[in-house]
Amino acid sequence: MLRWLPSPLKGVLSLLLYIINTLFWFVPLMLLAILKLLPITRWQAWMSYLVDAIAVAWISLNNLTTQLFTSIKWRIEGLETLSRKDWYLIIANHQSWADILILQNIFNRKIPFIKFFLKKELLYVPFMGLCWWALDFPFMKRYSQQLLKKRPELKGKDIATTRKACEKFRFKPVSIMNFVEGTRFTPAKHAEQQSPLQYLLKPKAGGTAFVLGTMGEQLHKLLDVTIHYPQGIPSFWDYISGKVHAITVNINVLPIGKELIGDYNDQVYRERFQQWLNQLWTDKDRQLAALQTRADQ
Repeated sequence: MLRWLPSPLKGVLSLLLYIINTLFWFVPLMLLAILKLLPITRWQAWMSYLVDAIAVAWISLNNLTTQLFTSIKWRIEGLETLSRKDWYLIIANHQSWADILILQNIFNRKIPFIKFFLKKELLYVPFMGLCWWALDFPFMKRYSQQLLKKRPELKGKDIATTRKACEKFRFKPVSIMNFVEGTRFTPAKHAEQQSPLQYLLKPKAGGTAFVLGTMGEQLHKLLDVTIHYPQGIPSFWDYISGKVHAITVNINVLPIGKELIGDYNDQVYRERFQQWLNQLWTDKDRQLAALQTRADQ
């Protein structure tokens, strides 16, 4: 509708609408979060559904803003079999801050609201910490190998603590997101890592293994997501100002078998899991190469 506006103006108006939308939903979100403090299990579960409904509405309006100011040609494969009644672990390549908006866009109302595992320290981030808490984002506490050597009694406690925080998901479908590379792809980071992959950084197995070790028995399927920008990696500003005209997203639905669940401190499991993830990332790199070849033709 407003795609004819100059790009800088589209970016400013989009950002303004994102901010207004966020502030608008923050108030009812906090009110429900306060009501959720009442220590009655069924009441808290009901409040959690209402909180997630607010998050879905927030994303829906953000998606409307995207439709107003951009003319993106979407090519998406793999959404057909997904359900809001299932439990998912999502892994994806990470190239831009726009990735998060894209994932929220394509998965909104297709799967349960996406949540991220966060470090416990982030609970104290002003404003956003409250939002993450209200939305039931699981906060985890990780112990370094050095600390575990000094205090072996802490071994396994991080898993137990996080599993307890995730107990609310046992009866409520959820989608957990993890960017396996740990950071956004840039040529500088790629060169620094000396990554053997052309379009990806080296995958970090620890975070995904930790999620599976914590929630593996609750999660039903793994969504391996590949995001490709045919015109090159855009910035967040490029995305909201209408400079991105084509995006390809391929979703591969994989089962979560018992062989993927284990204790990452166990060397045998760690090596097996790293091998599995490295192969998955090698296949993803080939897929990105094929997509780019097709885009260049």
